[in-house]
Amino acid sequence: MKVWAGSYLIFLVASSVEGEVSNHDTGGLQDTEATCCAHQNLPELTHSTIPILPLETETRNCKDLLERGETLSGWYTIYPTKGNPMLVFCDMETDGGGWLLFQRRQDGSINFYRDWESYKKGFGSQGSEFWLGNDKIHLLTSSGTQQLRIDLEDFNGSRTFATYSSFRIANECENYRLTVGSYLGGNMGDSFSAHNHSAFSTKDRDNDIDGGNCAVYFKGGWWYHKCHASNLNGLYHKGEHTSYADGINWATRKGYYYSYKYADMKVRPQ
Repeated sequence: MKVWAGSYLIFLVASSVEGEVSNHDTGGLQDTEATCCAHQNLPELTHSTIPILPLETETRNCKDLLERGETLSGWYTIYPTKGNPMLVFCDMETDGGGWLLFQRRQDGSINFYRDWESYKKGFGSQGSEFWLGNDKIHLLTSSGTQQLRIDLEDFNGSRTFATYSSFRIANECENYRLTVGSYLGGNMGDSFSAHNHSAFSTKDRDNDIDGGNCAVYFKGGWWYHKCHASNLNGLYHKGEHTSYADGINWATRKGYYYSYKYADMKVRPQ
């Protein structure tokens, strides 16, 4: 079922979850790792207009919706786990449709240079830019095989893409470590495989293998290694920029001094 909740509605995320371990907790530290790695009821993207559908109508992903006859791109309610709604954007047009977007950049209206907690829960606007949230991305990619597609558009209107055979991120206990499959092709080269097996880093949580903090150097939250070949959560520069590699960069196509106008990242079950 499709839900459109307004052009500039900020994502609201439920933060009170039974049994959740917070970075700010002061007690029970000896049990943190065990609790983190145990099965968690993940916080969901919610809004008061999201209907609770009967179980028999629940759909797990955008591909399920497409197969049920939903052919318009937009915001929909899905149920990755039974009885737990999640609001997501479905691309029903690109390459056969059924894609679920977890990242979109398009106008620089949202700051992506954020802390660990923001990337964990998700942020942004339904009408413009957003990051769905690492907890939710983990949930969506933790079962089955999810194909990944990345689309970019430069400031001259040239559109390019890359596809990968699989995409998965681990849970927070493993720092949302990335596992990406084979590069299947596209017309912008492969600037993502270099990040395979990298943990996620933010300005306040340095998990890369560089001597410094790549997230601070390059102004984003990403699966930095030492440091990056792509930086799709970097600063929103308008095309060419003089600062090194801190924009929405895809090195194999336009190098480290060009930032794209539009980017999105999306998954679809194989």
